[in-house]
Amino acid sequence: MQFSAKEYYGLRAMTEWARRYGEGPVSVAEVADAEGLPVPYLEQIIPSLRESGLLLSTRGARGGYALSRPPQEVSVADVIRALEGEVVSLRCADADVACARLDQCAARTVWEQVNALVVSALENTTLADLARGGG
Repeated sequence: MQFSAKEYYGLRAMTEWARRYGEGPVSVAEVADAEGLPVPYLEQIIPSLRESGLLLSTRGARGGYALSRPPQEVSVADVIRALEGEVVSLRCADADVACARLDQCAARTVWEQVNALVVSALENTTLADLARGGG
């Protein structure tokens, strides 16, 4: 199981917008500076976050982006789905993956359990949790 740079950077950026929730629009440059992220890369992932309804944009001199709902209502899984289309899954636990050893695999059950725990952790951790340093 691996998370992509898009997921890491997107989650870091969304956590910064969560920290600033209620302050109005925050520019990409401010978020990038606060998180040590490259502005061009952040600009590439913002459309996915906007299209998924997680970010709102405001144009103009005081424009920028803000969370569309309170940070306690946005899970880490929501962010990952917005960026990658699905929550990460272990190949062995994926029901859509054909495996010639499925009937004889003694380990599949443990991989399914691990996958379920990972998904649960992502679903039950919010941006508010990350913003206050708990996870």
